[in-house]
Amino acid sequence: MDESKRSHIMSMIKSKGTKPEMLVRRYLFAHGFRYRVNVRTLPGTPDIVLRKYRTAIFVHGCFWHGHDCGDFRPPKTRVEFWTAKISRNRERDLQARERLRQLGWRTMVIWGCQLKPGVREETLAEMVYLLGKALAEKLSAKPPKPYILDDEAQAPRIAAEEALPYPKSHSDKR
Repeated sequence: MDESKRSHIMSMIKSKGTKPEMLVRRYLFAHGFRYRVNVRTLPGTPDIVLRKYRTAIFVHGCFWHGHDCGDFRPPKTRVEFWTAKISRNRERDLQARERLRQLGWRTMVIWGCQLKPGVREETLAEMVYLLGKALAEKLSAKPPKPYILDDEAQAPRIAAEEALPYPKSHSDKR
């Protein structure tokens, strides 16, 4: 393959709205989840952000992020360049996830190989399970404080009027 053809092919690769990302987004939406896409205010610009669940989801391509699976094959040309690029991507991914965790966010990474037809349903079902677990942990993280009264002086004062009797008929309203 000549250099111009390879350049054209590489320029056609998208970074947002990829097929694996769209699979995850459609599944989430079909199961009642609402989310934001590519939130730039969060570290690493997560692909999918579920604020209610305080969870950021990254959908990574096995090649671009150097996943150790059968789909990742390092290029045979410009080996030094690609090795350095993929290493930088991995390091940047780790830093972004760590910063999100420090901000109190949960993170998930879904790899492209996990969205192949044979394992897709299992992966997406596990994602939904983990989101449910995240919500349960979030809701139980702040248990309500019990209200304890030592004496009547600490009793809360209710600001309400005394109950007025309802009129028995229209003539009683006047």
